[in-house]
Amino acid sequence: MRLLHQAWQANALDDWALAAAIALGALMVLALLRLAAAHAFKLLAARTGVAYADILMDVAAATRLWLLLPLALYAGASALDLPERLGRLVDVIAVVALMLQAALWANHFIRGWAERKMARRQAGDGEAATALGLIGFAGRVLVWALVLLFILDHLGFDITALVAGLGIGGVAVALAMQNILGDLFASLSIVLDKPFVVGDFVVVDSLRGTVERVGIKTTRLRSLDGELLIFSNADLLRSRIRNFKRMFDRRVEFTVGVTYQTPLGRLRLISQWLREIVEAQQRARFDRAHFKQYGDSALVFEIVYYVLDPDYNTYMDVHQAVNIAIFERFAREGIEFAYPTRTIYFKQEPAASAGQA
Repeated sequence: MRLLHQAWQANALDDWALAAAIALGALMVLALLRLAAAHAFKLLAARTGVAYADILMDVAAATRLWLLLPLALYAGASALDLPERLGRLVDVIAVVALMLQAALWANHFIRGWAERKMARRQAGDGEAATALGLIGFAGRVLVWALVLLFILDHLGFDITALVAGLGIGGVAVALAMQNILGDLFASLSIVLDKPFVVGDFVVVDSLRGTVERVGIKTTRLRSLDGELLIFSNADLLRSRIRNFKRMFDRRVEFTVGVTYQTPLGRLRLISQWLREIVEAQQRARFDRAHFKQYGDSALVFEIVYYVLDPDYNTYMDVHQAVNIAIFERFAREGIEFAYPTRTIYFKQEPAASAGQA
């Protein structure tokens, strides 16, 4: 208050009016520039072929009027004769506001760039999309860390001593945040080791879904039923993960049972028929077909083949075609499918002799 009183006495009323006019004018100009930039980038974003215009529009929208106010006050203060301490305080506030605004611009640009790259590569390059998520987060953290250090340096703090103190305090913080840091390092392991990437279909224990996002603390999967499954990164890496997206083909193993009344001659031919049925499918590779065992109610044949596409719908289409072809061939050859049955034999007792009667 004493500094303000000194400044009031050191300047005439006209000087204060001029300073207020300059500050108000500067604030209006800055606000108009903000609106003009946002409108210009919006027009550019509406045109095709203008790269990053939508990101720049978001950056312009991140301009905060409450951070522009210190700059306007700094412009108005140039018309006043201020005490040294008050003038230095106005300079510091203006520089800090400018640094914070620059950090907001950089933060929105990095986030928009990462999201844009992830949206383009998520469908075809899940590894890049996974890495970009971590890079975007690390970039924003770095921006705010640098801005904080610059602000502290401008305020007169000893940055060297501060960084050394953070090294000692970091040990205590790490001990208190073991779980969070564990998830952080687990996310880094996921990005580097790539057990799965965005877009992969994985099974974790009894839960399954498509990877939507690998975050710093959690990984999110969209299940087949539509709900969002959220896993802690550290817990996820400790689990047994089955990645179906990395399959090159699908192994199919199933059995077919025929009745015990099947003639021996036709029984010998069934394996050959099954082979012909599988080999007739363009997207399948036959492995084997054998008379496996004598079942309780059936003569059991085991068939193994590979579908040459990891897609589940393709697998089901091929397997359905095989099943229908088996049904048609058995019907044509007069082979009956077995099902659980029980045959009861009645033993007739010999008639009693007349003398015994």
